Amino acid sequence: MHMSSRMRKTKGQTGNRRSHHSIDEQRLSKEDGVYHLRHRASLQTGTYRGREVIDVRSKRQKQLERARDKARDRGEDPELVQEKDVETNQELKTDNK
Repeated sequence: MHMSSRMRKTKGQTGNRRSHHSIDEQRLSKEDGVYHLRHRASLQTGTYRGREVIDVRSKRQKQLERARDKARDRGEDPELVQEKDVETNQELKTDNK
């Protein structure tokens, strides 16, 4: 007598299990006219659920000061560095919708 293997699954059962493994799109909320990830503070405005939790102005000022210090170290004029020249990795792409 040959016993069947209880561990074996059909392709259909495997596919049904894997159907929930896909990655969904990021869920976005719009608060103060700015999109941000749900359950996280907006990195542009520094607010979460209507309260300011991150001081964005001082953070931006520190980034600008660091960029001017680097320009000074390179021998460039630090006054030529402007806010638009400072890169931010806090931008959230919203063109998927």
